[in-house]
Amino acid sequence: MSRQNWNRTSRLVQIGTGRDERTGAISFPIYPSATYRHPGVGQSTGYDYTRSNNPTREVLEQALADLEGGARGLAFSSGMAALTTLFLHFSSGDHLVVSQDLYGGTYRILDQVFNTFGLRSSYVDTTDSTAVAAAIRPETRALLVETPGNPLLGVADLKVLGELCREHEMLFIVDNTFLTPILQRPFEFGADIVVHSATKYLGGHSDLCAGVLVARDETLGERLYFLQNSTGGILPPQDCWLLIRSLKTLPLRIERHCRSAMTIARWLQQHEKISAVYFPGLENHPGHSLSQRQASDFGGMLSFRTRTPEQARRVLERLQLISFAESLGGVESLMTLPAVQTHGDIPEQDRLRLGIDDCLLRLSVGLEEVEDLIADLDQALA
Repeated sequence: MSRQNWNRTSRLVQIGTGRDERTGAISFPIYPSATYRHPGVGQSTGYDYTRSNNPTREVLEQALADLEGGARGLAFSSGMAALTTLFLHFSSGDHLVVSQDLYGGTYRILDQVFNTFGLRSSYVDTTDSTAVAAAIRPETRALLVETPGNPLLGVADLKVLGELCREHEMLFIVDNTFLTPILQRPFEFGADIVVHSATKYLGGHSDLCAGVLVARDETLGERLYFLQNSTGGILPPQDCWLLIRSLKTLPLRIERHCRSAMTIARWLQQHEKISAVYFPGLENHPGHSLSQRQASDFGGMLSFRTRTPEQARRVLERLQLISFAESLGGVESLMTLPAVQTHGDIPEQDRLRLGIDDCLLRLSVGLEEVEDLIADLDQALA
């Protein structure tokens, strides 16, 4: 039975196993070498300089491509390093259509960095395909979608948006951080590039900072590799090894995240001090049916709204098990106040228009016992 016939979970567990032919190491080694000795003039072992290629990173990048079902995977030192490299694919005068419900750091780099170089962006509600179509210009080169959105968990129709991008000969870029390829497969809906902040669920242990790009085809993958090698935002070998380790348990972790998030979302929905809960797994969520069609589960992220800003701040101050901290996707549960943390760089009037106010809290549900998490929320809301 060949490796390609194995279940995806089996392939993840076996990342790097037996690849070190000299020792037969089960855990693939870390190669920290910055440079490599040449056998002779005009000869190479296949590795020359670690910015260009590294054995540990190579194993990781091949696994990432396999996991998403793409042709080429690339590992970066952060999610923002991955996005920066991706945006360098475009030119001055180009235009991007971007989800308005997205990570504030993505907004910051587009608005305050690439905008100054002439790369323009329009932010639209990508859950509304009509609004997306209306935002497309002759110079539009790509659509960048986060789905579910951050932090309000809006769900974009990947099939419809993929068809729209084909019609207009645009790149279709999907940030798959929240659901991971365990739950959502963007290439099946026409995506050209998949993006991850691998610091989050792919890493899963709050102990590394990493980003990922996966290209659908080798031609685009080679272009992105050229940019990665040119700019140098690579993931160091030690962190590549940590990410390899983490991917081996990804399906198990995601299953637990999803199950606990559903339980907590239903509990919050019944709480008198909560005015709204944003979670695609709830039947009253506007993207619930769509999520059922394009993903295999609803993920471990949810947001909820308290009735007053003061109440939201009291919740954060009273948490005992859940940590008041940025980031998401780790084994530990984390809660943030998006208006002042993850989305603080978005102008206030835009944040308020989107519903990101001082009453909104975002919860990354970890792997603790769900009864303990609910008890912590209950006492924090008391």
